[in-house]
Amino acid sequence: MAGTVDVTALKDALVVLGAAGVVVPLVRRLHVSPVIGFLAAGAVMGPTGLGALSSRLPFIDWITISEEDAISHIAELGVVFLLFVIGLELSLVRLMTMRRLVFGLGGLQVVSSIVLVALLASFLLPTTAALVLASGLALSSTAIVIEVLANQKRMASASGRVNFAVLIFQDLAVVPVLFLVGTMGAHSEQSVLMGLGYALASAAVTIGAIVVAGNFLLRPLFRLVARPENPELFIAATLFVAIGTGVAAAAAGLSMALGAFIAGLLLAETEYRRAIEATIDPFKSLLLGVFFFAVGMSLDFAVVLRHPLLILAALIALVVVKGALVFGLCRVFRLPKSVSIETAFLLASAGEFAFVVFKLATQLSIFTPEQSALAVAIASLSMAIIPLLGMIGRRIAKRYEVVVQVEAAALEAPPEDKQRRAIVVGYGRVGRLVAEMLAEHKVAYLAVDADARAVARWRGEKKPVYWGDATNSAFLQRCGLAEASALVVTIDGPKQIEAVVAAARAMRPDLVIVARSRDADHASKLYALGVTDAVPETIEASLQLSEAALAGLGVPAGPVIASIHERRDVFRRELQSAAGRETHAVKPKRNRRTMIRTP
Repeated sequence: MAGTVDVTALKDALVVLGAAGVVVPLVRRLHVSPVIGFLAAGAVMGPTGLGALSSRLPFIDWITISEEDAISHIAELGVVFLLFVIGLELSLVRLMTMRRLVFGLGGLQVVSSIVLVALLASFLLPTTAALVLASGLALSSTAIVIEVLANQKRMASASGRVNFAVLIFQDLAVVPVLFLVGTMGAHSEQSVLMGLGYALASAAVTIGAIVVAGNFLLRPLFRLVARPENPELFIAATLFVAIGTGVAAAAAGLSMALGAFIAGLLLAETEYRRAIEATIDPFKSLLLGVFFFAVGMSLDFAVVLRHPLLILAALIALVVVKGALVFGLCRVFRLPKSVSIETAFLLASAGEFAFVVFKLATQLSIFTPEQSALAVAIASLSMAIIPLLGMIGRRIAKRYEVVVQVEAAALEAPPEDKQRRAIVVGYGRVGRLVAEMLAEHKVAYLAVDADARAVARWRGEKKPVYWGDATNSAFLQRCGLAEASALVVTIDGPKQIEAVVAAARAMRPDLVIVARSRDADHASKLYALGVTDAVPETIEASLQLSEAALAGLGVPAGPVIASIHERRDVFRRELQSAAGRETHAVKPKRNRRTMIRTP
């Protein structure tokens, strides 16, 4: 039995795992991006690095990679999981709000980059080879750019949204680009157009099938496996969905990452989103490291040493031309100069898709082996400098950022007196009413709001309101969450409400949390996150209308109020049950006319 074990494959896996265990702690101590560390480790330990010496020094074979293809297949899963997690952070509704940037800016960037790079490359290569080279270099690295932005916690920034929108279109462009490369030898223009139309139609059908199947199957699947006694079933279902949708997309000619992204978008609408993120994150981080390691392995040192000046000139030309083009298009779309600069630097390099294009071009004899090696070297080195380009772009962009002036009154920090207070998040119309009810019942409170000017005005009126971001755990701690008697979330944005609740519940499992919600579905999500009470606007409005109508019809007030409270409790139990949790704690007393708890 032992003789059937593939020692080479296991050895390669151990080399990668060992590199991950050594590289990440080392580069963090040196304050270097882990991406650079994995790229460098892949280049050194790959077949063209130290691996080239294994024939002379056999012992080196045990610390280098022998089967590059096997590692590359595993590495692709890193990008799949990355896009799956990104999809979880978005939603179909939010994606549609970005359609101008996705299809407008993203589409123009891809087409114009291919045309411009092909024109420049045609001075050195035949027309067909120049077009293929441009098709590979026009697309940027989703994995590295997103990783850089995520490490900087800038995915939600304006620059993060613009970069992500363009990268999404680049993933959509995989199908037509691959088809065009595959049909470069076709003689009939009509046959090429017909084939391209067929490929696009096939892609649309596949995406539609994933969306339809996901809407009907994903929620029941996770409802079936979401059992605390069998967490391994939930992990298995999560991995199955992420990889399965990727494989389905790949079978139709799409990228696996795009299929996983669509699955993530669909799951973003469910109550299982946070649990899935926590489950997938360790796999994503490790496999992304393997992906960067594989990119480093693709660099052929022998080719770099033979043509250093050519590769350096091509690398500089790519970054300058593509970066200038991206900057110009961003300005055409009236994006701020700071965002345009940062986006230009991050998207100026090539991406992981270039290796697929160049490999296909070599198989079709569009590239000679030497041309392919040169193209791979240019793409690899451009990807390796993305973290450096991102840092440079960020520093330059800061000079053009518009600084928002905050009035001094809004900068006053919350008190550190450890007093027991209720914390009201949001001091708009709803928040002010909640605060007034708390004050009327002699309950000490502290309110926070993100509108600096409004906070300055309210502080001028001697209101205990402070400026800050309540989704930030450190700010909540500064507001006295550790001693708080309750947290009342009155802001309007569903995603912000969920973020505040998640942060507070992680810090205080025993805290009474009452949160505003849009509707019953949103209330169920909040119960799943651990709120004590969620107040759906639609349901509460219906109950208050019913109470007013019955009172106007002459029904005695006592029975009316009792029936309203009874119906409210029924709704609450149903929502808690839908969220998969039951509340067995003793309910504190309620004010008759409000949903505000009194301690």
